[in-house]
Amino acid sequence: MKILIVDDQELVLLSLEKCLTDLGYEVKSSNNVFDAIAKYDEFLPSLVIADINMPVFNSISDADQTIDNNAKAAGLEIVKYIKVIKKHEIPVMILSGNNDEDVILKGFELGVSDYMKKPLSLNEIGARVKRLIGVNKESSVDNNNRLIQNNCIGVVIPCYNEESRLSGDEFKKFVHKNLGYHLCFVNDGSKDKTLEVLQELRKGKEDYISIYDCEKNGGKAEAVRLGMLHLAKQTQFDYIGFLDADLSTNFEDFDDLVQTISNSNYKIVSGSRINRMGADIAKESARAIISKAINFIIRKTLGMDFKDTQCGAKIMSKEVIEKTFQKKFLTKWLFDVEIFMRMRNIYGLEETKKMVCEKPLNRWVHMDGSKLSFKDSFKIIFQIGQIAVHYK
Repeated sequence: MKILIVDDQELVLLSLEKCLTDLGYEVKSSNNVFDAIAKYDEFLPSLVIADINMPVFNSISDADQTIDNNAKAAGLEIVKYIKVIKKHEIPVMILSGNNDEDVILKGFELGVSDYMKKPLSLNEIGARVKRLIGVNKESSVDNNNRLIQNNCIGVVIPCYNEESRLSGDEFKKFVHKNLGYHLCFVNDGSKDKTLEVLQELRKGKEDYISIYDCEKNGGKAEAVRLGMLHLAKQTQFDYIGFLDADLSTNFEDFDDLVQTISNSNYKIVSGSRINRMGADIAKESARAIISKAINFIIRKTLGMDFKDTQCGAKIMSKEVIEKTFQKKFLTKWLFDVEIFMRMRNIYGLEETKKMVCEKPLNRWVHMDGSKLSFKDSFKIIFQIGQIAVHYK
């Protein structure tokens, strides 16, 4: 039995292809409506699994009058082609994050056999496919708790001499279970065996883990900037963010940031450690005073009531990346502040305030070596002044 999968996100296609191939089905895939219709006629599948929100064509030259290029939910054009134009009875399964009731009803009116809302487990998808077209074979692959998320997320993780921190299996476990995530590790000219550890970490997970290798150490700001621009070139990601390799902010909290931005009109959601820092800084009154002073100066410089700009966990739209990451940052430590200053200059202060959300983290811990020294704290105050002058 043959299955055609249609989705514009590569991570979804790869996960479904592997799952259904393991179940014994012959699978082909497509990433746009126009190509999907051509493959349908050629392949004549037993089942079509299609997303709703996807591009109609790869290019304008592909235009075809059969397809409504202005459709609210272009994926339904595949259903229309199969059920209305071709009048075929083969089942069509919709797998989508689109929760618009009108779209769902339209799908069933056209003849959709099943409508599944993301996030979805691979096991559930396999069970629904078996119900519609029968069983080819039982898979020996364990797909328990493996989820296709509503969005595809790219995560940049800067690494400088992180050999020991990357030796665990946290990252591999995460991408194994969360199939909508792609981790891009940026090796920032490490002098230890970080690159070797990353290459080993990537084995068997090449579609979900990538490595951007910088031969020379350029600092965290440049590592993040290059990684974000690298991922922004790929069309499949709905949002792209960055996270520290030490996982002082863990994946559970990072996913909360993702859920916040995906269910809102914000362009950037930033983690905030402020509720978790009190117990730490209370023990060091001098550090507490300096931290509060730095935060006060940053707030005045930005003109925004930001409690914690420096948390190493943020998620944002590709629009923000394309507009604020093109040029090198002035500083190595305060590039987060520079992102907001660049947004101010582009969108204006009041509009930027509407686009930015600061979300408190449920968990955050200081990792060894993550605290700045008192000397570094005074450097930061000087760099804030540089930023204020440069971006005024």
